[in-house]
Amino acid sequence: MLKQLTLFLALFIASYSLYAQQLRLNELDYFEKTGVNVLVYSNQYNGMFNDEKTAGIEMIHHGVRTVTGGAVRLQNTPEQWDLIPKVVSRNVDKATQTISVELGYKDYNFNSKISVTPKGNGVEISVFLDKPIPQELVGKAGFNLEFLPSAYFEKTYLVDGNPAIFPKYPASSTQIEPISNKIPQFNGHTTFDDRGKGEFIVPYPLATGKAIVLAPEDPERFVTIKSLDADLMLFDGRNLTQNGWFVVRSLLPANKTGKVLTWYLEPNAITNWKREPMIGFSQVGYTPSQDKVAVIELDKNDTPLTKASVFQINAEGKFIEKFKGDVKVWGKYLRYNYARFDFSSVKESGVYYIQYGNQKTNTFVIGPNVYDKIWYPTMDVWFPVQMDHMEVNEAYRIWHGAPYKDDCLQAPVNHQHFDGYVQGPTTDTKYKSLERIPNMAVGGWFDAGDFDIQTGSHNSVISSFVDTWENFKVDRDETYIDQKTRYVDIHRPDGKPDLLQQIEHGTLNLVAQCENIGHPVRGIIVPNLHQYHHLGDAINETDNLPYNPNLKPYESDGLSSGTMDDRWAFTNRSSFLDYQTAASLAEASRALRGYNNDLADRSLVCARRLFEEADEATKHPKENEDPFMKMMGKGADVNTVLQLYITTKDKKYADRFLDQIWPALDRMTGGTGRNSGFFAAFGGRSGFNQALTAIPYMDAAYKAKLKGYVLKYKEIIDNSVKGNPYGVPIITSGWGGSSQAINWSITNYFVHKAFPEIIDAEYVYKGLNYVLGCHPYSNLSFVSSVGTRSKKMAYGNNRADFTVIAGGVVPGLILLNPDFLENKDDWPFFWGENECIIDGGAWYVFLANAVEDLVKETK
Repeated sequence: MLKQLTLFLALFIASYSLYAQQLRLNELDYFEKTGVNVLVYSNQYNGMFNDEKTAGIEMIHHGVRTVTGGAVRLQNTPEQWDLIPKVVSRNVDKATQTISVELGYKDYNFNSKISVTPKGNGVEISVFLDKPIPQELVGKAGFNLEFLPSAYFEKTYLVDGNPAIFPKYPASSTQIEPISNKIPQFNGHTTFDDRGKGEFIVPYPLATGKAIVLAPEDPERFVTIKSLDADLMLFDGRNLTQNGWFVVRSLLPANKTGKVLTWYLEPNAITNWKREPMIGFSQVGYTPSQDKVAVIELDKNDTPLTKASVFQINAEGKFIEKFKGDVKVWGKYLRYNYARFDFSSVKESGVYYIQYGNQKTNTFVIGPNVYDKIWYPTMDVWFPVQMDHMEVNEAYRIWHGAPYKDDCLQAPVNHQHFDGYVQGPTTDTKYKSLERIPNMAVGGWFDAGDFDIQTGSHNSVISSFVDTWENFKVDRDETYIDQKTRYVDIHRPDGKPDLLQQIEHGTLNLVAQCENIGHPVRGIIVPNLHQYHHLGDAINETDNLPYNPNLKPYESDGLSSGTMDDRWAFTNRSSFLDYQTAASLAEASRALRGYNNDLADRSLVCARRLFEEADEATKHPKENEDPFMKMMGKGADVNTVLQLYITTKDKKYADRFLDQIWPALDRMTGGTGRNSGFFAAFGGRSGFNQALTAIPYMDAAYKAKLKGYVLKYKEIIDNSVKGNPYGVPIITSGWGGSSQAINWSITNYFVHKAFPEIIDAEYVYKGLNYVLGCHPYSNLSFVSSVGTRSKKMAYGNNRADFTVIAGGVVPGLILLNPDFLENKDDWPFFWGENECIIDGGAWYVFLANAVEDLVKETK
């Protein structure tokens, strides 16, 4: 009997162990086992940016997303703007443990079905066709699965037993094919330039076989793929684009239907693997008096410890335990469990680290001046590097030459561009399609990691900079800026406040738009996709010579050229943009008064005119106006009239502001959903900021009435942040939420200054601490070069160098549905996680100065 029981137990343990190794569908409809998650179209391709490497069949391998893009694709190594399949249907069958997806390419009347089912220690992936591949896609349609290069750098692979090393830099072979063989890209655009003879590049595979083993030496990244019926080809997508991934691919067979392809994918799973705890805290540190709460992110199979400690490192290099306290369990948020460790009682200035079990954090500082310089890199380096139409030097390097002296041409009508730009049936200007618009090669900033000018972002930056100037009188001078010679020199004072010089630089471009085009424009961007994906020095995006249609391409007379590389202005008019620009120019005119009086005068003239013309336009809306802009235009004049009143003191503007602000606040505080005051507070000039900004210019009755709305606002935000352990808004979308956290804190700063009895200073510190490291996934500071440990890679114009531009603020965390927050620091090409934008930088500069102001309250 004992032997039988022993045998039974052994069989049970073996059976359970086998079961534990199998991937199973969980309640969130993806496959899961310890250390491995396989997602099947929990995230889908979108139609605007096409392939963002965040869709299809994906794998999270020991806590890191290493696989994406599992789909039937039409290229060996698809680029961002190559055609993507549309999800026709997705079905989850709990009984058979199968997820099935139907994908379609409408242009080719071609659909395929993919099913994913657990098998052994992995999954079986099968492709089904109801009808044969269209003839034009034979040899082109295949099933692809993409592997993150940075996860496999310095590792090996085996193809049918033959060993090789993953290349750190793309070095495989390519071939040239006629452009007639190429599958068209987004809206007829092409990533290949026109210098060749109608050719494009096709990469050869690194290796081909029936079985591929990736990283057999690394248990966390070890994956085996076997094909039952077709060759597996391993490609390096970086031959075509620096953000390409390693691609495993099998072509679909011609003239076949039913099940036409089967792979077996087995990711290694480390037995009893648990993700290491991640301790979130501010990498900059803390002032002695503020709250200090670390948030500990734990694997769901981990057991929280009850205690943690704070150690000080003294001048002799000795580690001294200064505090030992309780770790309090918070609960589950998305896929992880969380606990909080409050060490606010530690107030002595010094260098510290947190110890949780055997885990020690890097060091941070407690002291009264920790926030004094945290905005310097953003103003001293990042914004100068973003300056358009200027040569930018820093010590021994040139960041970029003076680009776009050929600005700009009128965008052609009825044109669908990339990056969201569209020109409608009219130009809304006096210019004809592709006619030169004069005097536009002045001022402005590169919007982000690319090189276009986006007017809405410029407005936000100028408004935020004026706020910083007027509230904090920031007069730091570390940058030499000469508009006449188009030259900028970083770390070289020139006797002028950098903030005013940046306000001037942005305003120059806005005024140029208003004076030469007639109104603010959606943006100014290069015409060709092969320019748009440019990396490196912006001066090389164009030949800097005005386009001359009488010359041949690449022909020049020394003053002009026949090359159509000049940027286009997208000029369809919107009342929303007119109102927004009028507000920014009204603000700029105040800041520039006494510094550049001519530009201040011109700004105010433009602001008044835009406001009057926008008012008239709202009475007679255009039939073809962009619905989004039309919606945004409603109520867009509230801030405009406020700023015109502050600038001019004309009572008519104040009267109109008072007529509109109370109904606007009623809408903002009317609920707790996405349209509530909580969300309306985002965006710098939106939400309560308008009402709060007005307080010094209104009577006591205004402030008294506003207090009731502020009380509602506090109730809303307190309820809204209860759902996560960080106490700040976390945006779960395709673009990270750093800017929202920053603007949430900015709004709270204005509330605190006016009503300190309602909102205390901690509501301001929380958002900044979140951005500086107390957030999910990692504890890196999201501001490059700020804090002990900060982002090492970001999506700037130098992203191909796998580095950062100091002071850039990255978007932060994006949600991979249904429950995985991510911010990669070994792969800089995810713009939703890592692309630094100008308005985000300007908002951060304001918040950093606001926190400095709060610190003064406690000194």
